[in-house]
Amino acid sequence: MAQKPYSGIWPVAPTPFNDDGSIDVDGMKRVIDCMVDQGSTGICIMANFSEQFLLTDEERAILTRVSLEHVAGRLPVIVTISHYATQVVEARAREAAAMGATMVMMMPPYHGALLRADDDATFEHFARAGAAGRIPIMVQDAPISGVTLSVPFLVRMAKEIDEVKLFKIETPGAAGKLRALIAAGGDAIEGPFDGEEAITLIPDFDAGATGTMTSATIPDLIKPAVDAYLRGDRDTARAIYKDLLPIINFENRQCGWRSCKAVMVEGKVIRSEHVRHPTRGMHPDTRAQLLELAREVNPLALTWGH
Repeated sequence: MAQKPYSGIWPVAPTPFNDDGSIDVDGMKRVIDCMVDQGSTGICIMANFSEQFLLTDEERAILTRVSLEHVAGRLPVIVTISHYATQVVEARAREAAAMGATMVMMMPPYHGALLRADDDATFEHFARAGAAGRIPIMVQDAPISGVTLSVPFLVRMAKEIDEVKLFKIETPGAAGKLRALIAAGGDAIEGPFDGEEAITLIPDFDAGATGTMTSATIPDLIKPAVDAYLRGDRDTARAIYKDLLPIINFENRQCGWRSCKAVMVEGKVIRSEHVRHPTRGMHPDTRAQLLELAREVNPLALTWGH
């Protein structure tokens, strides 16, 4: 397949809390160490899977600094900076760049069910973030925003905003959108990625994706499939992925961000799988089923702290 500058597996770090709901800074460091040991290409922090919308601005700043300082150059790091206010996004882009982030990730500006920006304002939102941070931007095209980002609009941003180089496509029919984006954007699309815990990994890579953003639950097991595909061995990639699909599907459809915390508690990476209200913890049956699937494939996160 054609080579792209950005590729591989870039899992999202969970945000650990203590049982009382306070942020667990030591736990965040252990999460980072585990993720480095998982052998991933890079790490993403402060994403939706990191519960970024359940953090105060002060907590977010603390965890961003702690994470980047603790990574200490061992892996490249993406910092998610999504916000409705362009001024806030600019400040976050500058901060992430100053702290050593490799790139930032952003959703289009939205708030609630009705507040959206038009294409021109969205374009300026990304352009101003790029000018502020001067590091690559990954556009997160996710259903959670409720914003439709057309392929022509994404291509326009890629070609006219120097920093917009990567695209994480998580919409329904991701493979079709990736294929159209790559065909229309050509070399301007330097990092076509998928997400959603890699639930459609093979179709997305068949469409031209070169990277995936999974959770931190089993990236060490998904990575061999990604590596095989990128070196042209699709059959091996499919065989590896087939064995992992039950847990990937269960994580994506039944658990959400709670899955990684449960596995990491079992693996003694973190002490608590607390999620902040109004999110509720997993039902005991769901948790038991998740761990049953995890033990069948034995990811590093399940044994790392033992």
